Amino acid sequence: MTALLELSAIRAAYDAITVLHGVDLSVRVGEVVALLGPNGAGKTTTLKVAAGVHPVAAGALRLGGRTVNGVDPRDLARAGVCLIPEGRGIFPNLTVRDNLLMMSFTGRPVAEIEEIAFARFPIVAQRAGQTAGTLSGGEQQMLALARGLATDPAVLLLDELSMGLAPLVVKRLYGQVAEIAQQGVAVLIVEQFAAAVLEIADTAAVLVRGRVEHHGPPDLGLRNQLATLYLGSAP
Repeated sequence: MTALLELSAIRAAYDAITVLHGVDLSVRVGEVVALLGPNGAGKTTTLKVAAGVHPVAAGALRLGGRTVNGVDPRDLARAGVCLIPEGRGIFPNLTVRDNLLMMSFTGRPVAEIEEIAFARFPIVAQRAGQTAGTLSGGEQQMLALARGLATDPAVLLLDELSMGLAPLVVKRLYGQVAEIAQQGVAVLIVEQFAAAVLEIADTAAVLVRGRVEHHGPPDLGLRNQLATLYLGSAP
């Protein structure tokens, strides 16, 4: 199946410092791709490039086979690209219901947004009148996912979903992500800690110093290589 999201020979920089050195990565409809690697490898920059919020210095960003270099990130969002950044990206001073209300800019009725969110995350319904910043970390991440799903995404980009969460909560969240992918969404997940995401990933890529050093199924061979790849001593 043709890739829905594709990064081809992508180079990206911050001022004079190049952080991505020809990254090739693709995600198909219904596929979960895990992007792994140590701190500073360029994982978050890769997600930002995919969402259009960081410029491409060279190479091609494609959505549905169409090159979208330089397209406004708001237009990519309208086309179905949804980025849930590290730190969840919710409004902590607003209630849960008001956080969902903010997503009505997509044109979807508020009642429909709440129906989708509350059906997938019943705890979000129970906390509807609560200030979002007082939710537990796992509940905040569920709210962030619920907000993202309100845009009816074709491509879901997740950055460090597990950060600061207990292992059981992470497992539950990744179970939800797997279900989202099964509904036909292309999912690209950045994770530093591989164990949980590899349970649901169809494909894994390891980014080291801005280059993809491994790409393939998340099998035992990959798991055995991870420590070496993270340390930067891969051949």
